[in-house]
Amino acid sequence: QLQLAESGGGLVQSGGSLRLPCVTSGFTSEFYAVAWFRQVPGTEREGVSCISISEGRTEDADGVKGRFTVSRDNVKNTVWLQMNSLEPEDTAVYYCAAGEGRCSLWHGTYQFWGQGTQVTVSS
Repeated sequence: QLQLAESGGGLVQSGGSLRLPCVTSGFTSEFYAVAWFRQVPGTEREGVSCISISEGRTEDADGVKGRFTVSRDNVKNTVWLQMNSLEPEDTAVYYCAAGEGRCSLWHGTYQFWGQGTQVTVSS
């Protein structure tokens, strides 16, 4: 049974940084991708960044390019989302998700989801 666990959320001032880990367990194949999504109540879940675990290929949404970086540690089965220059508009619940195949920012790609971690950016 594949499981995902996010952590690292919290309250940060505008311009600050946070680093979110997503620990995965239970995958038997290396050909899968892990992505970060975020959601504000009343809006659709938005793809933020993703990474293909075997290739290391990444993709970032336009709104976070140059500010957010996704990376992986295959030994620790952890995917990191480094968020810099945070803005109040980045406030959301952040979810990590995993699924077989290549990196994609479309939520339908992913079969497994974590429970989310709240990120709040104050102005």
